[in-house]
Amino acid sequence: MAAATAAAALAAADPPPAMPQAAGAGGPTTRRDFYWLRSFLAGGIAGCCAKTTVAPLDRVKVLLQAHNHHYKHLGVFSALRAVPQKEGFLGLYKGNGAMMIRIFPYGAIQFMAFEHYKTLITTKLGISGHVHRLMAGSMAGVSFFTFGTLKSVGLSHAPTLLGRPSSDNPNVLVLKTHVNLLCGGVAGAIAQTISYPFDVTRRRMQLGTVLPEFEKCLTMRDTMKYVYGHHGIRKGLYRGLSLNYIRCIPSQAVAFTTYELMKQFFHLN
Repeated sequence: MAAATAAAALAAADPPPAMPQAAGAGGPTTRRDFYWLRSFLAGGIAGCCAKTTVAPLDRVKVLLQAHNHHYKHLGVFSALRAVPQKEGFLGLYKGNGAMMIRIFPYGAIQFMAFEHYKTLITTKLGISGHVHRLMAGSMAGVSFFTFGTLKSVGLSHAPTLLGRPSSDNPNVLVLKTHVNLLCGGVAGAIAQTISYPFDVTRRRMQLGTVLPEFEKCLTMRDTMKYVYGHHGIRKGLYRGLSLNYIRCIPSQAVAFTTYELMKQFFHLN
């Protein structure tokens, strides 16, 4: 009797170890394991999906810029119709495989950097809210801040209408897929609008001596001043913006939506 009592007391004081959860069960240990690898994969997949979405436009852009003799007399939309007729549908995706090799690590590092910067700024500097998103976004990319702000405001003011529980963590609200696409597209458009004059300036400076007025475009300030003075805002600093919108808006919409879905798939929430 005494032995049985002692055994029962020992069992109560030292319970048997819990059975380990199966892989993918979503327990605390599972979520910590290989976090950086899972985050890397999520960002890389998002970047590849986004780039593949606009691959036909990139292909046409290269053909037109290179003055290809088959397409140089065509516009963007005419070339989009002509390429499949001459090269088949996959002609629109020629070179996309090589692009994926470049874009996978680029997208992975960009998304990982944003998440890491957010955590670092919050934990080390004690800064949160819109300011920490602005700081992290400025280091990882101008559209991260815009998307993060739209997501935060949307879930704060209309959580039932715009959000739903995350599939990997019901305590976390995420945007519905169609809302994600909308916020990603808006974020891309805003970021592109703000940064486009600098992109025009950069490209003009890169052309260097090819342009006859290169001596007036040696610095960024001088280049922007020259472009604005000779061509104005619409035909100078924002020339070609509409085509960039056609590429950028769906690309960013797909990138952020895919990343949010991958975060759930890889248990990153």
